[in-house]
Amino acid sequence: MPIGGFVLVFLVVLAIFALVTVLKTLFTVRTASAGVVERFGKFNRIVRPGLQILIPFAEQAFIVDLQVKQAQFQVETKTKDNVFVQIPVSVQFQVLDDKIYDAFYRLSSPQKQIESFVFNSILGHVPKLTLDETFDQMSGISIAVKNELDATMSGFGFNILTALVTDIIPDAKVKTAMNDINAAQRSQVAAMARGEAEKILKVKQAEAEAESKALQGKGIAAERQAIIDGLSASIEHFQQGVPGATSEDVMALVLLTQYFDTLRDIGTRGGTNTLFLPNNPGAAADFQTQILAGLRSGIRHDPPAAPPAPANPAA
Repeated sequence: MPIGGFVLVFLVVLAIFALVTVLKTLFTVRTASAGVVERFGKFNRIVRPGLQILIPFAEQAFIVDLQVKQAQFQVETKTKDNVFVQIPVSVQFQVLDDKIYDAFYRLSSPQKQIESFVFNSILGHVPKLTLDETFDQMSGISIAVKNELDATMSGFGFNILTALVTDIIPDAKVKTAMNDINAAQRSQVAAMARGEAEKILKVKQAEAEAESKALQGKGIAAERQAIIDGLSASIEHFQQGVPGATSEDVMALVLLTQYFDTLRDIGTRGGTNTLFLPNNPGAAADFQTQILAGLRSGIRHDPPAAPPAPANPAA
């Protein structure tokens, strides 16, 4: 191979070496990240975002993400009343800026460690509560898990922002039974409400009916009083116009007139049944005689009550 060929190969190798050296020397750290630099496998320094320089073949950089991360876990446990439930937990955490060294070197798998602490915290709280209490204290369980995680993970360089218990999922049969109980309770409340409404309606109807009967009675009494007043005035006018007429004659004439008016109303009203009446020439006189006889018998059967007789004095 000519000397020129060796020179060309040497230059190519030198260019590749220089390129590798540059790649080993320069690197960038993104925003919301930090770089952990090791020199010959030993921690040397922490570098911040921007362009950084390393000693080629002596130093190595590792990127640590400082952004907030979220881990989701599913914890199965048993409540105090022996109901197995699934509890989804969402944990948001991030590396503390002043504890990057601890976060990078002390834990090999931070998410696994957080999961273990979440399980431990949930299993320490939920078995002490009934199913209903667990639902009522979801926020309290979240706060307790967050505080315990924060106290533990802060020593490893992690900050626990939130630990949310997003749901409590009992067994399907238990959920169905709870829905049935809830539906039965709501049906009971609805039935009680309907009963109270019907009771109020009946009371109001009874009150309205009583008031209607009272008003009807007052109306009938007023009507009868008006009839009596009218008859009294008619008797006086008739006696004045027909000298020698007695009150009994006037009453008989009035009653007979009302009787025929009633028959006329019955005949002209629709839906009236057939009536059979006497049609001989003396029928009117017979009606008058019967009406007066009825009035006299009623007056004789209802005499005014006599005052009680005084007791005989003792001899």
